[in-house]
Amino acid sequence: MHIRKILLPLSGAENAGSALGIGVMFAQRFNAHIAGLHVGSDWQEVSPMAGEGLSGAMVQEMIAAALHESAGHLKEVRQAFHTFIEGAGLPIVAPRSALSTIPMDRPSASFTAMAGNMYTVVAHQARMSDIVIVRNTGASGQVSSSDALHATLFDSGRCVVVAPIERPVSVGRRICIAWNGTTEAATALRHALPWIVEAEEVRILYSRSYQRLGPEARHVKHYLDIHGVDTTMHEFHADGRGVGAALLEACHDFNADMMVMGAYSHSRLRQMILGGVTRHVLENGKLSVFMSR
Repeated sequence: MHIRKILLPLSGAENAGSALGIGVMFAQRFNAHIAGLHVGSDWQEVSPMAGEGLSGAMVQEMIAAALHESAGHLKEVRQAFHTFIEGAGLPIVAPRSALSTIPMDRPSASFTAMAGNMYTVVAHQARMSDIVIVRNTGASGQVSSSDALHATLFDSGRCVVVAPIERPVSVGRRICIAWNGTTEAATALRHALPWIVEAEEVRILYSRSYQRLGPEARHVKHYLDIHGVDTTMHEFHADGRGVGAALLEACHDFNADMMVMGAYSHSRLRQMILGGVTRHVLENGKLSVFMSR
């Protein structure tokens, strides 16, 4: 799998530095193109409210306010993107000509602003990307409820990297694979191979309380052996703390800078209401998380 296009949706500039930093590291590693994306308000999403007891004047006022706020966010995000990318020494090109005028033997970037529903736009754009990087919303909102994250996982067929709040020094050098035998874990493993085969150290994390019906950790080790990847295996124990907390502790002990895992092995609704491994990792992890479903 070749990594050539990295989608980086940014709805705001807060905590964007970590996602941008990861994007640059990936672009430099794979000579890839970073496609920055900002999705602004669409007045058509506001206008139907006229039929809900609001007068035409009130709707027009709401539309004007929404567009004004969206324009402010766009200016802020565009400036943050350009400043960061230019500081990293990557050329910024016009979105429509990005892939046709810039040689793909070196990293590059572009920025596009679109109007519409965040979930729909990101899902569609992600389908024509190799990987999506989502910023951690931190104190401004739970990352597990991010539209960009769910659009990628559920409606794009692509994988996503959730950036930690703090900008990491490295990503993908020391990798932990959270293995439980599920289809989601297998998909994440397959798509993470470009990082896994280049990593300095790789560890497979497994636990009886985490394992589902499917291949075991020893089978993963054999699979990666065939790919020329030397791995170690580590059995972690939840001990009443919850699998998510135990996974993060195991990653910390290994000094991992990225964890590869399947997302929402149980239903999304169940995990969002009751918690679950995915939600805990997303909202408590301090390392980059490579996820697939």
